[in-house]
Amino acid sequence: MSVNIRTIKEIGPYLAGELGGMYPDTETGAFARIIARHLFRPGEEHLTLLPETRLTIRQSDRVRSICRELRAGKPIQLVLGETSFYNCTIRLSGKTLIPRPETEELVDLIIKENKGFSGRLIDIGAGSGCIAIALAVNLPASRVSGMDISEEAIAEAVRNARLNNADVDFFTGDIMAPDLNRCGRNDIVVSNPPYVRESEKKLMAANVLDFEPHEALFVPDSDPLHYYAAILYASRYILLPGGKIYCEINEAMGKEMTELLVRSGFTGIEILRDLNGKERFLKARKNG
Repeated sequence: MSVNIRTIKEIGPYLAGELGGMYPDTETGAFARIIARHLFRPGEEHLTLLPETRLTIRQSDRVRSICRELRAGKPIQLVLGETSFYNCTIRLSGKTLIPRPETEELVDLIIKENKGFSGRLIDIGAGSGCIAIALAVNLPASRVSGMDISEEAIAEAVRNARLNNADVDFFTGDIMAPDLNRCGRNDIVVSNPPYVRESEKKLMAANVLDFEPHEALFVPDSDPLHYYAAILYASRYILLPGGKIYCEINEAMGKEMTELLVRSGFTGIEILRDLNGKERFLKARKNG
């Protein structure tokens, strides 16, 4: 017998009862808030603040359907097909990584350090387009492009740019053999490339391993800085003298990244911690 979830306030207890063995109450509570917002059309968000707001039969069925997928371990962002990233809506197909809060921190850093920026910026390994789109929306005078080796990722990024009215030039390209003319000459290079070592797979949650593309996550232990080395080499040509680079990095590789940046001719190198205290970001400037 199916449970009739009649009002918004009943979503949380229903999820807690169905998912309590898998997720803590804080997470099922967060799921309930996200799902409540998902059930209503834009412009109706205020209804989610009213616990007694009644759900239609279709909405009640949708809650149960979402819960079944969550019970199977599927991330809620993929269940709903979208997520919020730096106040942008990013739709997801499962072909790209789910945007993380840490990556929002990277975007926030770039925006705060480059207010009024009107130069060129390229996002290497754009995936869903979340970084490039958020930067284009929040640095509206800039000229933003994004490159990814996956045609499926680029198609997803283009759709997301349209959804957010973001002016971004997305194109397919391989950082290992980049089209330098297509990349152009940029004032800022940003990237969140694959950086999880194969040996770290055992530390990853099952829902990440089961539902997200491994090629966007993992690098061999024998060459964990493979993508960063390629990005820095390409930056000889696509980053203007005095230009800046920002990257998300493996928390265990800060020292190695610093050494690589020094060898590549960068100065002003900083390794920055995320909100969890982990060395998660780098920024540096290209020598003139």
